[in-house]
Amino acid sequence: MQARNNFMTRCLIRPLMFAVCAATLVPAAVCQEPAAKPAEKVRARHQVASRVPADMLAELSDSLQRLASKVCPAVVQIQVTGIGAAEESGRKNTAVIVRQQAIGAGVIVDPDGYIMTNAHVVSGAQRVRVVLAVAPPTFDGVPGSAKVQVLDAKVIGSHKESDLALLKVEARDLPTLPLNQGRVPQPGELVFAIGSPEGLQNSVTMGVVSSAWRQPDPDNPMVFLQTDAPINPGNSGGPLVDVTGTVVGLNTFILSSGGGNEGLGFAVPAPVVDFVYKSLRKYGRVEHIEIGVGAQMITPTLAEGLGLAQNWGVVIVDVIPHGPADAAGIKPDDVILAVDGYPMLSLTGFTAALYRHPLDQVVQIDVLRGTQKLLFNVAALPARDRMEQLADVADPIKSHVGPLAIWGLDLNDQLRSLLPDVRIGTGVIVVGRVSAFNSVNTGLRAADVIHSLNRTPIESIEQLKSAVAKLKPGDAAVLRIERQGQLQYLAFEME
Repeated sequence: MQARNNFMTRCLIRPLMFAVCAATLVPAAVCQEPAAKPAEKVRARHQVASRVPADMLAELSDSLQRLASKVCPAVVQIQVTGIGAAEESGRKNTAVIVRQQAIGAGVIVDPDGYIMTNAHVVSGAQRVRVVLAVAPPTFDGVPGSAKVQVLDAKVIGSHKESDLALLKVEARDLPTLPLNQGRVPQPGELVFAIGSPEGLQNSVTMGVVSSAWRQPDPDNPMVFLQTDAPINPGNSGGPLVDVTGTVVGLNTFILSSGGGNEGLGFAVPAPVVDFVYKSLRKYGRVEHIEIGVGAQMITPTLAEGLGLAQNWGVVIVDVIPHGPADAAGIKPDDVILAVDGYPMLSLTGFTAALYRHPLDQVVQIDVLRGTQKLLFNVAALPARDRMEQLADVADPIKSHVGPLAIWGLDLNDQLRSLLPDVRIGTGVIVVGRVSAFNSVNTGLRAADVIHSLNRTPIESIEQLKSAVAKLKPGDAAVLRIERQGQLQYLAFEME
């Protein structure tokens, strides 16, 4: 209830601010009038002052209504069903596994049914459904409930670092919203958050851009837009739009001591959303380059201790032997001045430069070594983690378990070296997921290790295929898996 009171207070304050601003313009307008008697001037001022604010507020209200009706049809509600640990007294009890449901939001970015949302919204999902509003929430001019359409969705891919995921529904000619590409949102700029807070679909809240470049976690190079537009649970994955209806960010999290909105909301910037969307759609994962270096921010203390020529920016702290940077001649303690001509002022900028660099071109890196400026052309390699490399070598036929929509490999000594936390030495390791509309959504993730299916021990991919083949549509299936060193169950029905 407190959150509602805060929201109502904001709604009351903002029109008053516009009214005050409008009133301050009145004397200048009145001064242009022909000379009149003092009493007539006073009456004229009162008449203009009482008329102008009302007209301006009506125009503002109409503009916001048009914006909402333009934006809302392209915003969807996302309903997620999965299995997770039960919570008791505010703590998770991993011994009790229950069915869980969650609600988030998403924005349609392609009329053929591609939807961007947050990765955490669909993490661990067994079933994802998308609720589309197919009619405006009015009937003959009277507010009412919007007609909706519910569609099953598939997760095409997700990117944990940016907390973004791409969904696909079987539909065409859907309304979309454009992603901002060039213009950087400015602090103080009006923005609007659309989503399903507490399940209330297509709720619109208004605020301003608090900062266009915020890094909440110093150890994480991701940057976010900060806004004071009210954002609550259920807004995750919904768009943050400007006054033109262009998406400037995707709402992802809030900073709050009590769990509700406190005016500290954060959204993934639209250029990052666009980059991740295109990469997930093309590859099923985010493709970016690596050059074989470790870097960190320069502090005055670090600069003084190492004798660096500047006490700000980014410094190379590690060069991987025989990697691209090593081959080009880059050394530890080199200060990065620019990448592809863009000045490097922070670690965030350096990470962003590697993300946006084309995969098939060399990287131009300007460095400061002592007092000498040097330019290096570094070969760009696709950044791939070890699990993705395993997915590449997996036999597409032998390792494919179609009904579970996964690729798997028998757990052996080599694979166990990649998973030091594995507690049981045999099983099937999931090395990749397959997007298919005729497969069940199990909730399995890459690096999960399957140990049994319905109490039947699983020690090889062939045993897993055989056990799955015995199940009929509608049969219950319970996988016992290891995930990050912990044992848990994944329960679902075969389709």
